[in-house]
Amino acid sequence: MARIRRLQIQNFRSIQNLDWTPSPGFNCLIGPGDSGKSSILDAIDLCLGARRNVPFGDTDFYQLDVAQPILITVTLGGLPDDLINLDSYGDFLRGFDHTNRTLEDEPRFDIETVLTLQLKVESDLEPSWRLYSERASQQGIERNLAWKDRARISPARIGSYANTNLSWSRNSILNRLTEERPALGGALAEAARDARNGFGVQAGAQLQRPLEIVTQTANYLGVPVGAAAQALLDAHAVSIGDGAIALHNDQGIPLRSLGTGSSRLLVAGLQRQVAQAASIALVDEVEFGLEPHRLIRFMDSLGAKDTPEPLQVFLTTHSPVALRELSGHQLFVVRPLQGHHEVRQAGTSDDVQSTLRADPEAFLAKRIVVCEGASEVGLMRGLDQYWGTLGRPSFLALGGAYVNVNGGSPDNCYTRGSALLSLGYEVLVIVDADKPVNPAIQNAFHLAGGQSATWGQDRALEDELFACVPDTAIDRLLEKAIEVRDRELVAVHIRDRSQNNLTLEQIEAFRAQGVPYAPGTRSYLGLASRIRKNGWFKSVTTYEFIAKHIIGPNLQASHPDLQTTINRIRGWIHAA
Repeated sequence: MARIRRLQIQNFRSIQNLDWTPSPGFNCLIGPGDSGKSSILDAIDLCLGARRNVPFGDTDFYQLDVAQPILITVTLGGLPDDLINLDSYGDFLRGFDHTNRTLEDEPRFDIETVLTLQLKVESDLEPSWRLYSERASQQGIERNLAWKDRARISPARIGSYANTNLSWSRNSILNRLTEERPALGGALAEAARDARNGFGVQAGAQLQRPLEIVTQTANYLGVPVGAAAQALLDAHAVSIGDGAIALHNDQGIPLRSLGTGSSRLLVAGLQRQVAQAASIALVDEVEFGLEPHRLIRFMDSLGAKDTPEPLQVFLTTHSPVALRELSGHQLFVVRPLQGHHEVRQAGTSDDVQSTLRADPEAFLAKRIVVCEGASEVGLMRGLDQYWGTLGRPSFLALGGAYVNVNGGSPDNCYTRGSALLSLGYEVLVIVDADKPVNPAIQNAFHLAGGQSATWGQDRALEDELFACVPDTAIDRLLEKAIEVRDRELVAVHIRDRSQNNLTLEQIEAFRAQGVPYAPGTRSYLGLASRIRKNGWFKSVTTYEFIAKHIIGPNLQASHPDLQTTINRIRGWIHAA
């Protein structure tokens, strides 16, 4: 089964230079808009597709520079024996070393024998296809892939017009289901004749008067039309070929009338059936027209969960549902850099896999806030909502996302952040300061360009809030705690953490008299509010409310330390 071993693109649309060795199975391309994902699919299709000509324009050249030719080079492995024997394409056979993922111009016995196809477009906009090897180029030997061989390796494009594959047209999937081809030439010709005659019978009655006039005039002028002129379909204007044979349901309704999603789903399943004949599939925006449950089925039908994967699939997506169904080795981040593009494999580290399962939308973002737990996620979401009331743009609208590390050591946040930094994302880590951090892990994150924010020394988020917000804000925090956790539980926590030196009733009595919160009381409340597994505010929803309605409105009246940290976070978010 044919597989793309190496893809090289030069001066094509937004891509100045790309050199990539894709996976032999699923290659899910993600990245920000206009990063070149669809152009990569188009480049493969244009180079390998079974077509004799393609219209190109100046806009297909990188930065409209037609002086620099478009060059798309695809190296193919997994080829049938008749394509890689010396008699067929001996001067163009090359070698691919899977261990080092390198291409050699001469084949040898211990590496895979491959062929390289090249598409070149110069300023005259005329595309030319050829086989390529360095030695053949030096000798001035030129040759193209035979048409029958090109048709065999041509990728299947499963796009928004998938229903074109639901008829027996040239290169459709239905024509690849078996090696046998129906000999229907005579039957199709007869069908065309019947259509012409049947139309004439019906049209003759409706066009009787005009036909009589035509006949009379023709006879008067001596034009031979016979006894009477007829309205028939023009044999030259109406032709019934292989493409006229299409799939219909049991009621005779053509399947091309299916919805977009259903058509794509059926075609994906058929593509799996013809994997031996056409083993490369291209799918742009895989989620298009599919509900989440059918999207999952679509990807399954392409073999996303199979080992080994039956097809080499190149697809793009903006759907977290699609990402959650994949493994990190199937996910590739497209990054436009200075002078070239890179395609980076996400990999299968625990940090990548955990994010892919819990927060897949992060891989579709530009900037990511890595949060130690649900509290920090809620805090960020609530602050973002509060800043929105002040006219600030939403973090989500700026292409941001949150990742929840779900507690544990703060080192987990930094390692998760480092994994995302290596894939080209901008990352801010928010951690508590009540647990020690491994300096080496923290420094590696910062040296890689990551940013972080934390609270005062030895403080968790709750400690920071009760220590820094004004008295009226603490009143509201206690009200919220009683609302979500029950008054008796809050009272018990305060007595336990103060070692019976303070009660909820005493606090309420002091506040009724206008007594401010003492530093010791603030400290006890911070400890009481964050009892493990029984924290007063340990949920995204609760912290959203607190951040939007308590922290945000009271920030300017809070301690300068809290203001500095929150403002730093806001500055990073709105710097996008």
